[in-house]
Amino acid sequence: MRRIVSVISAAIAVFAILAVTAGPASATPPGIPSVSTAASRLAALTVATESHGSTYNRDLFPHWITISGACDTREQVLKRDGTNVVTNSSCSATSGRWYSPYDGATWTAASDVDIDHMVPLAEAWTSGAWNWSTSRRQSFANDLAGPQLWAVTDNVNQSKSDQDPAQWTPPVTSFRCTYARAWIQVKYTWGLSVDSAEKSALNSMLGSC
Repeated sequence: MRRIVSVISAAIAVFAILAVTAGPASATPPGIPSVSTAASRLAALTVATESHGSTYNRDLFPHWITISGACDTREQVLKRDGTNVVTNSSCSATSGRWYSPYDGATWTAASDVDIDHMVPLAEAWTSGAWNWSTSRRQSFANDLAGPQLWAVTDNVNQSKSDQDPAQWTPPVTSFRCTYARAWIQVKYTWGLSVDSAEKSALNSMLGSC
């Protein structure tokens, strides 16, 4: 009997160590394709030079719309991607824990977290969204059905700004495969084009998977 107890105690100790060393958990936005699917979808995208950049205006993409009750899109993503998130009657997160996969940082204040558009709004505009209706641009800017919205460290999001993968990649190199797959999926889903440098960078990132 003592031996059984010792074995159980040892197993519990191992699980405790794994729980501590496994690293932070992070919710993953839906719809990220496999590497092979991402590669085939990248090959299917139209390659075109970006255009209409001078006419971009962020207000043309109504975002953070009400999703449910008092909760807007930002608040929905904070609840989806956080751990032990507590919200008040206005749906604002008052406490919780958020892991940013771009840089590996963990935050306990929602004010330190931005909701990043995987494909930035300005990038979408110059890749074809200039020709969309306002309704379609609103759907794109608030897309919870695919891997378009990510809870990340605010200053990392600001560093990324409107840049595509030929100009900016996440500081955590091990995340770049996921980043490329998500980026490709968003462009594929929404029928957006890629420029040649962007496509080359995405192919390189997939090659590191």
